[in-house]
Amino acid sequence: MAEPAIVLERLVKRYGKGPTAVEALKGVDMAVHPGEVVGLIGPSGSGKTTLLKCLGAVIEPTAGKITLGGEVTFDQGWKVRDLRALRRDRIGFIFQAPYLIPFLDATENVALLPMLAGRPDAVARARALEILGTLDVAHRAAARISALSGGEQQRVAIARALANKPPIVLADEPTAPLDSERALTVMRILNRLACDYGTAIIVVTHDEKIIPTFRRIFHIRDGRTVEERGDGRPLY
Repeated sequence: MAEPAIVLERLVKRYGKGPTAVEALKGVDMAVHPGEVVGLIGPSGSGKTTLLKCLGAVIEPTAGKITLGGEVTFDQGWKVRDLRALRRDRIGFIFQAPYLIPFLDATENVALLPMLAGRPDAVARARALEILGTLDVAHRAAARISALSGGEQQRVAIARALANKPPIVLADEPTAPLDSERALTVMRILNRLACDYGTAIIVVTHDEKIIPTFRRIFHIRDGRTVEERGDGRPLY
């Protein structure tokens, strides 16, 4: 099996100090391989979003180790000089709400990230059109965000997350606002993209509709993760 794309070892995140300190993560261990889509589930306040933020270099862990693509990015402190470049180039983010820029069209929303990474405008737009086509929304490439349906907006948001071909995608409740059919469509897309591009994808969810789609599920309880095998119901 290929080297894991994500390895977390004894990851700890503590908020505050002294007797009022709260440990949101108490020594999390996790490994996710390229091409995998794994679920991360647990009750509200269990540490799911904190875990994604640590992994995505949005907040700094208190202790432990993070290895991404064989490179240690955190070990009792950040080992990467430019965290913005790490987030931009190696990690894609998908949120519950699309958070698209309303005064840009679909192509411009997706092309913006490659442009910020220094790609020429023509190259960035070509990449945007390519990934929009993969997600079956190329026919909406010139549409303003307000003209898109909720499902189309979520596909554009997924395209934006994949615009720089990141090896890792972190999705926080990506199907929460969608009905069953659209939720399963999103999971079908994520599974297909993970397979085609070798992307490692972690999906935080409360959505019972999509839990049967995961082959592996991490339950987070009391700040620690417990792994179980999922059904892995074929989606495509």
